[in-house]
Amino acid sequence: MSTPDVSVQSPPQKKALPIGLIAGVVVMIAVLLIPMPDDLPVAGHRMLAILAFAVVVWITEAVSYEASAIIVTSLMAFLVGTAPTVQDPSVEYGTSRAISMALAGFSNSALALVAGALFIAAAMTLTGLDRRIALVTLSKIGTSTRRVMIGAVAVTILLSLVVPSATARSACVVPIMMGVIAAFGVDKRSNIAAGVMIIVAQATSIWNVGIQTAAAQNLLTVGFMDKMLGDRITWAEWLMAGAPWAIIMSVVLVVLVLRMMPPEADAIAGGKEAVEAQLREMGPMTSAQKRLLAVSIGLLLFWATEGKLHRFDTTSVTYVGLVVLMLPRFGVMTWKDVQSRIPWGTVIVFGVGISLGTALLTTQAGQWLGNHVVAATGLDSLPTLWIFAILAAFLILIHLGFASATALTSAMLPILIAVLQTLPGDFNRLGMTMLLGFTVSFGFILPINAPQNMVCLGTDTFTAKQFAKVGIVVTIVGYALLLVFAATYWRWLGWL
Repeated sequence: MSTPDVSVQSPPQKKALPIGLIAGVVVMIAVLLIPMPDDLPVAGHRMLAILAFAVVVWITEAVSYEASAIIVTSLMAFLVGTAPTVQDPSVEYGTSRAISMALAGFSNSALALVAGALFIAAAMTLTGLDRRIALVTLSKIGTSTRRVMIGAVAVTILLSLVVPSATARSACVVPIMMGVIAAFGVDKRSNIAAGVMIIVAQATSIWNVGIQTAAAQNLLTVGFMDKMLGDRITWAEWLMAGAPWAIIMSVVLVVLVLRMMPPEADAIAGGKEAVEAQLREMGPMTSAQKRLLAVSIGLLLFWATEGKLHRFDTTSVTYVGLVVLMLPRFGVMTWKDVQSRIPWGTVIVFGVGISLGTALLTTQAGQWLGNHVVAATGLDSLPTLWIFAILAAFLILIHLGFASATALTSAMLPILIAVLQTLPGDFNRLGMTMLLGFTVSFGFILPINAPQNMVCLGTDTFTAKQFAKVGIVVTIVGYALLLVFAATYWRWLGWL
């Protein structure tokens, strides 16, 4: 007689609290216990403590960004809610008013644009139009090693125009480029494979600078412009300022990769055939893809001509496009099609990020910190170019600690805008904000600094060391080019 196999299950292990979360709480309490300066309101003091908590949690990734956004909202509700108002210290904000302040970012038009952009990205992946654009572009470029790398950049540029999500773009391009790499018949860890994938990741970051709707952090920057400066940069103005820099850096990137990682072969034996085979598998262009392409081209035209041929803002135009895409019979998607494809956490983080920045301004924490930064650094005595050089270098260096450009923008850009408002002199603060927004996309050195880097790293074609080797040079050249543009082209355009 066989005895039954009785296995005793051990009780589930309790997970310890993340060290980063504990550190964030400790830092927040430490800031709260610091004696309050006379010129800083109590609410502003508490907002600085919340900001310190957010920075520590975001840098350590102790909890997900979505969870941290909810924690920040709760902290604002109770810490600011029990603080006296800036206008009348004898009256408290109250939790109702404070939670409204914490959720104010969700009424910002920039948040609506982010949500709309995510819908368009979902429509692209749903219909396969993004993949078709990538394959057609590669089929036209050619199959030499150099041309394949140039093709990877070209695909990135085209998709940056019509797919407003860096993660979605890289997720589309990566499997296609892996197919092209397979056509070379080389090992996954070859210089060819590593070079192509590094180009996909780095070019995505480069064109996040060149195109306003290419990345969430750009739209967050525009949201802060609206809230703190009362004005914003149009899509076309951003393109005119950023695209020339991105074009030059794209050339630099390809040259660097070819020199630092010499390819094992000069041409693909069956590369063109591999791409064309994938195109044949897709079949002819579907009616849904044609309609989506028409809407995308229409949106580009309206974005580019805002303030010139019409007065409709980018967000409103985007939502008209969404209405068309979701119309019965004519549209290409339904709510059920896209709801599971939308990263709703991004929308939550974005909204809370705007709220955090706005609250720092409302409670005068941003202005107080800006005044002290200017006094401590002597920025008020420096020429405009030097101010930009120092603040841009600061953002690039601190980005090494952040895994999200959106989190970096939420934490630092409101403070830097407050610094710019504090500085004397006649310079374009709106333009300087846009140029500092460019540097937020400098996630070139560590794979963890941008989601598209991690998508490409997941192919196991390159190591973090190889990525950093190229990325450090790209960062140095890119920063130097920023200064050259700031001294010449951007000054001529009136942005400094």
